[in-house]
Amino acid sequence: MYIAEQLKKKSMAEYLLYMWQVEDMLRAYGLDVEKMAAEYIPQFGLDAEKSEELKGWYENLVEMMREEGVTEKGHLQVNKNILILLSDLHAQLLKSSKHPFYSAAYYKALPFIVELRSKGEESQEKGEIENCFDALYGMMLLRAQKKEISAETATAIDHIAKFIGMLSEYYQKDKEGEVEF
Repeated sequence: MYIAEQLKKKSMAEYLLYMWQVEDMLRAYGLDVEKMAAEYIPQFGLDAEKSEELKGWYENLVEMMREEGVTEKGHLQVNKNILILLSDLHAQLLKSSKHPFYSAAYYKALPFIVELRSKGEESQEKGEIENCFDALYGMMLLRAQKKEISAETATAIDHIAKFIGMLSEYYQKDKEGEVEF
């Protein structure tokens, strides 16, 4: 919760990836917040009040996951909404001639996005921005598992990360009314 709040102010892309990680962590604990309160939350060294607040946040997320039917896979609607906002902003930025650096970053990443989308039916059903986030999240998981990453994959992720990072920066600027289309 505290990390999420900081990331949301700093980078919507990092926030979204963090929230996907939280969803998976909740699943790993079998959606058992009491177990999390005993095993996971204490590692943060929070006082009793903040620990209870964090536990309540996790309880709310678990309740939403159950209500939305994403207890085994998928993402909460609030996280899907962020993807929609980012996708809409992406489309606006591409249509505008005022953001050539954004378009250049997108077109550098595009061959890798196309390759990702060709790797499975599920990828083709999703939008390009979600495919990019899937790739970034997958890389996070590979690194966490200390798995070897090929040079080709590292190059693809580098281009995608730069592109999504730029989109995230534009999102923050757009929220502050600093983006012209």
